[in-house]
Amino acid sequence: MEPRVSEPHDTEPQGILESLTLSVLEVLAGVRDLDQMARWVSEDVYRHLMQRVVLSARARQVKGERFIRPTFTIGRTVHSEPAPGIIEGVVIVHGKARTRAVALRLERLESRWRASAINVL
Repeated sequence: MEPRVSEPHDTEPQGILESLTLSVLEVLAGVRDLDQMARWVSEDVYRHLMQRVVLSARARQVKGERFIRPTFTIGRTVHSEPAPGIIEGVVIVHGKARTRAVALRLERLESRWRASAINVL
């Protein structure tokens, strides 16, 4: 499932933040290819996620775990616009075993949004 982030006229920050969050968690779980998100993230974010993907894959291999599609429920999403063309937000995500917070920073790139920072806590 690709992020629903998308049309150049889409300015709904909450939807974009939540969509990217779910996509990132699926990438880290190994059930989505990081390349599907390349368009939506900066090069720095892409490299950071690639490192996390490698570490997650190694951890699953050591534990003998297989890829399982995670099930998450979006909790609260909070966002602000500290400057024109910049959105910062936190999305709370509830999973079976734990609750996580994902912090994101979106920057307007021409007519669309691009994540310049993503941190899964």
